[in-house]
Amino acid sequence: MRRGTDIALAAEIVRKGGVIAYPTETVYGIGALATEVKAIARVFAVKKRPESMPLSIAVSSLDMLREVAEIEHPGFIEKFLPGPVTVILKKKPVLPASLTAGSAYVGIRFPDHPVALDLISRTGPIISTSANLHGEPDPVTADEITVDVDYLLEAGRARYAGSSTIVDLQAYKVLRKGAMYDEVVQYMRANK
Repeated sequence: MRRGTDIALAAEIVRKGGVIAYPTETVYGIGALATEVKAIARVFAVKKRPESMPLSIAVSSLDMLREVAEIEHPGFIEKFLPGPVTVILKKKPVLPASLTAGSAYVGIRFPDHPVALDLISRTGPIISTSANLHGEPDPVTADEITVDVDYLLEAGRARYAGSSTIVDLQAYKVLRKGAMYDEVVQYMRANK
């Protein structure tokens, strides 16, 4: 597996349908074009993840988020994104059904990490799932990555070194406790 710090190279690999590992502020993720069925299938294969389990995506701006999903609770989004929170929103048709295992909803990350944001701004929306084999611990450094990808984009240890908090903004509830959980719950109680 090639590895390094070349964001332009990583972006080129993704744009050509490749699969990479990339840093975020929570854990390292597997990235590939979120709009390409073949790239999505390859991520499921690389991760050995059941295709019945949806994949999340990552965006680099609110405009990009609006291109792929319907905005719910804009106040929540403005408060926590970019940041270590995954929001579940109604997906737009640009995202293939295979990405979300047929669900009408998609998990979206807007990472607060300069390398991830630079990468995604060059590629458009990419898949955002932890860069590990399904069921294994999430990698928080490049050296912990064991999945076979085309390029490993390195950028040190993940700041939060743990998974994102997942919030279903349709149902307005937390689905997974992760980074910034206490702040998320406090905000949601105050802004029902």
